[in-house]
Amino acid sequence: MRRFLLSLILGLLLGALAGAVIGWLYPPPAARNSHLSDLAQPHRDDYSIMIAAGYAHDGDLTGALERLQLLEIGDLASYLRAITERIINSGSRELNDIRMLARLAAELGGATPAVLPFLAGGSS
Repeated sequence: MRRFLLSLILGLLLGALAGAVIGWLYPPPAARNSHLSDLAQPHRDDYSIMIAAGYAHDGDLTGALERLQLLEIGDLASYLRAITERIINSGSRELNDIRMLARLAAELGGATPAVLPFLAGGSS
């Protein structure tokens, strides 16, 4: 029993020492501030749908546009139209998500023939 306790204590001490040495010699990388414009497309889609959901809830078009501008996209109307049509064609989202995006795209003049049926289906 004594040998077991001695081995356990020695193992804990060596593990703590190794952890401290590794932590000291190889510190974690510094935090990096990223911009929304650096997001991959699936995450841009998620962000855009969240903004469309907020717009569907509060009707604040100015706020939605301000949040979309953080993506640093030049023509927001074209971007919303393209993302809405892409999501419609891929079928990768729920109907409610598509309706919210369609409504926001239509507010910016992006009511294309592909988007129109989702506007008639009701909002949010």
